Amino acid sequence: MQRIPFSNTLTIGLMLFALFFGAGNLVFPAMMGQNAGDQYWQANLGFLITGVGLPLFGTLALGFSGSKNLLALINRVHPWFAFGFTTLLYLTIGPLFAMPRTGSVSYEIAVKPYIETEHGPLAMVVFTVLFFGVTLLLSINPAKTVDIIGKILTPILIACITLLAITSFAAPLGEPQKPEPGYASQAFFKGFQEGYLTMDALAALVFGIIVIDAIRAKGVYERKSILKVCFQASLIAAAMLAVIYTSLTYIGASSVSTFGILANGGEVLNLVTSQYFGTFGGFVLGIIVLLACLTTSIGLTTACSSYFQKIIPGISYKSFCVVLSVIGALLANIGLEQLIHFSVPVLTILYPLAIVLIILTFFHDLFKGKRTVYGISLFLTFLVSLVDGLKDTPLNLEQLHDWFTQYLPLYSFGLGWLIPACVGVLIGLLLPERLMGQPSSSLLED
Repeated sequence: MQRIPFSNTLTIGLMLFALFFGAGNLVFPAMMGQNAGDQYWQANLGFLITGVGLPLFGTLALGFSGSKNLLALINRVHPWFAFGFTTLLYLTIGPLFAMPRTGSVSYEIAVKPYIETEHGPLAMVVFTVLFFGVTLLLSINPAKTVDIIGKILTPILIACITLLAITSFAAPLGEPQKPEPGYASQAFFKGFQEGYLTMDALAALVFGIIVIDAIRAKGVYERKSILKVCFQASLIAAAMLAVIYTSLTYIGASSVSTFGILANGGEVLNLVTSQYFGTFGGFVLGIIVLLACLTTSIGLTTACSSYFQKIIPGISYKSFCVVLSVIGALLANIGLEQLIHFSVPVLTILYPLAIVLIILTFFHDLFKGKRTVYGISLFLTFLVSLVDGLKDTPLNLEQLHDWFTQYLPLYSFGLGWLIPACVGVLIGLLLPERLMGQPSSSLLED
């Protein structure tokens, strides 16, 4: 079995942590802690499953499958499903939602508090142009991504977060209060759903190939060796994420007695850091947010540009970096609240599909890769997640939503897709393979 020095594995693990840890990962646990109150441990556990566990397994799924890329992995279902789902996933975690959010959150937390209201719109335009300009410069040469992120930016980011976490545990602002409605009896499930907002399980399917390419660049090509290094690097990233999420959740829970329930996690962190460090607190928070957002933005731009260049080879990788950076800068100016509002229905639809796909990947050999298992399980999952995702939109399927609420177990907890997915597996095992058509090559093999 091929081996690489642990220092290289650590660098890849730090890179993966930085790719996952965007500003949303800062603000969501802090706000969840405020709402969960003295139930923050249960909420945090649910959050860790979707915010840490699923990304860990999503990253491992590509290494375990031996697929060359995400499209080849999803081709196990059907080539057209693979192309459609993969493209929608890249658009979601790329130029349409996650990339613009990195710019919006950076501005909201690191810049807006120091800008007079009347200068806000112009300041945001200038900031987002600079932010995505830096993203573009650091994304043009993807070969340097591991070194830039893993060796330089990530240690600074970790140091800043550690300073805030240690201070909050050493001198807590107060005792956690009573939970807000919804968290009193369903804290675990609420935390589970909050983890969706990080988009990390979706991103894991994309970042997985970056990790595998980084491992191969270190001279490791055997499948078992790649999987071992991938597991070690993913475990490093997951452990760091778990510790930080738990710390941020506690910070939010302990801040309520001093500040009350605030509007968002960014405001929570702003007030907490100011309380502890005064003016310096804002500076520390600004560094944390900028580095967290920048590292995520670089990773997303790199991954998305590589994918779109492969499906449209006539346009160069660098050109896609430019296009995606421009789109990110433009959409970032819509504002954080609008970006989150528009992303929630899409995430509610896509997340269950990604979860089921990840789970099936690890059991692929057990059911001998039957395409009916993949197809029917994902179809039933999609049916439920589509109704759930559209419930608060003009496209609301009200009758189906009401029926699912009344008769489908776990639907009110956001897990209504779970039983249909399992039923789909059983049906798929019983049905003949030919129902899914003849296997064909992926639309994008390499």
